[in-house]
Amino acid sequence: MLGGVLLAAPLTVHAAAAAGPAPVPLADAAVARAVRTAAVGLDDPVKKDIAMQIVSSAENSSLDWKAQYKYIEDIGDGRGYTAGIIGFCSGTGDMLDLVEYYTQVKPGNVLAKYLPALRKVNGSDSHAGLDPNFPKDWAKAAQDPEFKKAQDHERDRVYFNPAVKQGKSDGVGVLGQFVYYDALVMHGDGSDSTSFRNIRKRALSKAKPPAQGGSETAWLNAFLDARVWAMKQEEAHSDTSRVDTAQRVFLKKGNLTLQTPLEWKVYGDSYRIG
Repeated sequence: MLGGVLLAAPLTVHAAAAAGPAPVPLADAAVARAVRTAAVGLDDPVKKDIAMQIVSSAENSSLDWKAQYKYIEDIGDGRGYTAGIIGFCSGTGDMLDLVEYYTQVKPGNVLAKYLPALRKVNGSDSHAGLDPNFPKDWAKAAQDPEFKKAQDHERDRVYFNPAVKQGKSDGVGVLGQFVYYDALVMHGDGSDSTSFRNIRKRALSKAKPPAQGGSETAWLNAFLDARVWAMKQEEAHSDTSRVDTAQRVFLKKGNLTLQTPLEWKVYGDSYRIG
């Protein structure tokens, strides 16, 4: 069978060559771009692991993101305790959501007793009802595979999946979806001026995403400009190196698919994958 196919092939190729390359309609090109974006996204397991490592370099000064389930400290940013693989905060609601979900999955867990306190401190930097044992109990919970799964679940539900969905809707590839994800992790998607949706809205005043006919590179530059503006509105996030010497580096190299090897810096520290 293989030999028969090979004998017939040259005639087909010759006819196609004689006719010359067929023009690709713009609509077809747009469809092809959309297919490529959907085919390999940040939700590809290999790309997702790369995303976790890059975020961990900024959040934890380490590429070993799987070691961060037990992480917890107050970093003085007005959000109370910051903990876990993407920095769930006692003052912003996502830590409360996480512990509530964990308690649904595993009633009576070591963190369940802190739910009343987490509800009270939500929206503030207070530790009332949490100190002195909450950090110790968080680390203890992090030894439980169910708590690790709960962190993964909430990371994906609140941050990762929405970022990938919006990225694919906007027609951006792996890097663009990561840019969205990192912004969502830091800024959330509330109604304040520095939230993800308003960062995106600010970028829309300067450029159009590929899905609206814009250049992917121009759009991501506009989004990162808006992201830097948002970061500088908060003293605790005013160091913009996770954009300037990481995401912007990948963009300048035209690495829209986050192909390895990757080299970047955050807060002056150098990192490499691949």
